[in-house]
Amino acid sequence: MGYLPKNIVVGFCSIALLFGDSEVYGTETAASSGNFRNPYAVQKVLSGKEPVANAAWWGFHSSDSTQAIQNAINSGARTVIIPYMGRDWVVQPIKLASNQNIIFEPGVVVIAKEGAFKGTFEQLFSASGLSNITLQGYGAALRMRKDDYKSSRYTKSEHRHAVQFLGCNNISIIGLRLESSGGDGIYLGSTRDKHTLPCKNVLIKDCICDDNYRGGIGVASVNKLRIENCVLSNTDGTMPATGIGLEPNDWVDMLVDVVIRDCIAKNSGGSGFIASISNLNATSREVSILFVNCYARDCGQSGLRARVVNKGRRPKGLIEFRNCTSENTSYPGALVHWEKTDSPLKLRFSNCKFRNVGTRYNQVPIGLTLRRKKAASQTGQIEFINCYVYDSKNRPFLRITDDGAGEGIYDVKGNINVFNPYGAKIDLGTTDEKLSLKAKSFTLQE
Repeated sequence: MGYLPKNIVVGFCSIALLFGDSEVYGTETAASSGNFRNPYAVQKVLSGKEPVANAAWWGFHSSDSTQAIQNAINSGARTVIIPYMGRDWVVQPIKLASNQNIIFEPGVVVIAKEGAFKGTFEQLFSASGLSNITLQGYGAALRMRKDDYKSSRYTKSEHRHAVQFLGCNNISIIGLRLESSGGDGIYLGSTRDKHTLPCKNVLIKDCICDDNYRGGIGVASVNKLRIENCVLSNTDGTMPATGIGLEPNDWVDMLVDVVIRDCIAKNSGGSGFIASISNLNATSREVSILFVNCYARDCGQSGLRARVVNKGRRPKGLIEFRNCTSENTSYPGALVHWEKTDSPLKLRFSNCKFRNVGTRYNQVPIGLTLRRKKAASQTGQIEFINCYVYDSKNRPFLRITDDGAGEGIYDVKGNINVFNPYGAKIDLGTTDEKLSLKAKSFTLQE
């Protein structure tokens, strides 16, 4: 896993020039030397004498270049180059291979073929049970046809992802733009067999996921994940319509050592960032999730959201939002659902800021739906550490809805600074529970 050394790209340029005088086959060639059908170069790759493969050597066709890319991937080359041809690479579903770096040159667009992807589980690029794969493409795009998949010509599905990895190890996705998928821009999950192995050691960095149908990035099962400096925008089509959604499908799935850093979720139909772990239980691996320096804005629902709603499942671990900001959201900036459960899971908001959130009628900046506490050892499930609410409406900054029909709520502790001319109000509903939460009221000066 990791970055591709720059000298590999330079080496490709030299290789392409070396074969530039070879016999040219086909009529579709690029302006740059080397990007043409070249059986001699292909044979050197297949024989193991050449570790870098140019997909154009297998023959670029503007109507459908699936086989060119697939053959280059299947060649066993350590590095595969998808070169800029001046036209889109039109493809049907492509399967990845282990131990390979795929480099998409700047300007490259790999686009789903019109009328293809009729299967409900077909992805642009996918891998299952593989290892050591890097997809790198600063200035390149992987594009699908979301509007087509929403039409009556297609069976409804939310799994037509741009990139999917199931139970894969040592994966890097760097610098790519992933857009208009029929599911998620990127999806990470477990193998779909009896082993249900998670993905392990995954890096997603400097990516833009735009206009995807279900989520910018969807994660169901992973052990060690880093998502860094990514932008998730305009997700819309089907629920949850999130920027980044962490949602295990079963108790055997896991969210272990997950760090999401310096990411922006904007203009999502749903929430910006969500950890929804209702399908985990007491026997599942402890979750360890950290969102740090993340920014959610202009979301149709909440900015930062955590959810556990299945009775008796009781997953454990820690979810933390640290130095995160939620702004201009229709529903609460922080929204928590601890319904029908007495889970010992802990949730922490540290130095988070909420500005102009809960703009929809009867919403509030922070909304918690909680279950009655069962034992003293379960206190302090939700903690706010030096958080800030900026609001100008005459309403509570925090509302707690009792999921236990008047039986009480979990302990909520910490401190929140409220900037509101009407003061710092808390709505506890019908409960008389006392909170270990301190709120300080401030008024912004003109």
